[in-house]
Amino acid sequence: MQNIKCPKCGEVFQVDESGYAAIVKQVRDQEFMNELKGREDQWAREKQAAVRLAQAETEKSFQALLSQRETELTALRGKMEAAESRSQLAVKEAVGEKEKEISARDQRIFLLTSQLEAAEKERLLSEQALKESYEGQIKAKDEMISYYKDFKARQSTKMVGESLEQHCLNEFNKLRSTGFQRAYFEKDNDARTGSKGDFIYRESAEDGTEFISIMFEMKNEMDQTAVKHRNEDFFKELDRDRREKKCEYAVLVSLLEADSELYNTGIVDVSYRYPKMYVIRPQFFIPMITLLRNAALNSLKYQQELAVIRSQNIDISHFEEDMNDFKEKFSRNYRLASEKFQKAIEEIDKTIDHLQKTKEALLSSENNLRLANSKAEDLSIKRLTRNNPTMAQKFAELKNEAENGPETP
Repeated sequence: MQNIKCPKCGEVFQVDESGYAAIVKQVRDQEFMNELKGREDQWAREKQAAVRLAQAETEKSFQALLSQRETELTALRGKMEAAESRSQLAVKEAVGEKEKEISARDQRIFLLTSQLEAAEKERLLSEQALKESYEGQIKAKDEMISYYKDFKARQSTKMVGESLEQHCLNEFNKLRSTGFQRAYFEKDNDARTGSKGDFIYRESAEDGTEFISIMFEMKNEMDQTAVKHRNEDFFKELDRDRREKKCEYAVLVSLLEADSELYNTGIVDVSYRYPKMYVIRPQFFIPMITLLRNAALNSLKYQQELAVIRSQNIDISHFEEDMNDFKEKFSRNYRLASEKFQKAIEEIDKTIDHLQKTKEALLSSENNLRLANSKAEDLSIKRLTRNNPTMAQKFAELKNEAENGPETP
């Protein structure tokens, strides 16, 4: 039981444990509620104070931020105004530069236009001159074609070829005394191999070094000939003639295939078929010789050096032949001397063998003499009389006489 005094009337009364617990709980709950309400009031007051403080700080920060933004906006406006001023100035300067460029461009356009007009006039004049030159060449070509057609019409098939050869010979003889003093240009009459060309051209330097050689073949036929030949039909035979006559170049002077654009253009290189072979029309006969000759003259120095080297090689070959002959003779003499020397060695060996046997016999005799001498040195009276009483007595008597003198009678 618990005694509880009333705080108002002062009366003391007793309560059991359950009642006491209920009263304590009641008192505790009331205090809790009172404390909770007090706390709520305090929190409300603190909240209002915090809100007022936050509002004040927020307003203060907003004012500061607003002031900063106004300052920045003012600075930005200043920068924008300055940039606009610079932009306007740059536009003015760009417009001025552009106007200058346009003015300079207009001047260049005027100058280029003038140059273009002058170039056009020059081109027209050049085309006119080229046209006139081309027409002149065509006229000359037509005249030459007409000449050759008329020329062939007045010749037999055999005479056509012979006349072409004679034409080339005449053209060469016109310049032989002035441009080809050391040149050889004659008909190829050597048919030992079963074939021959028409002409052979050779030329040598002052020292005799040949620096160019050409095998020429001339081909032509009548326009009325039933079977038309081609230039290619003669390439193989011409190449064989070149090689057999040891010529460096082969040239076919031809009037065949008169309408061929290939052969009518000038000098045609057919080295893709046969080495160092060309096909020309008769008007290029002398230019072809001159062209090949000038090219060969550029290499003449090397050919002369090659000739010197070849002569040196010949000297070296002679030296080698003499050396080989000397070696062969020396080898033969050496072989004979070696054989005789070998025989002498064999005889010496035989003599040495004989002397060795003689030496061994002498050494054997010496040994026998040494043994005999040893035996002679070992010989004594005692040994001689050991098995001979008579001799022992005699030697004893001689010894006695020697020691005591002879006996008296």
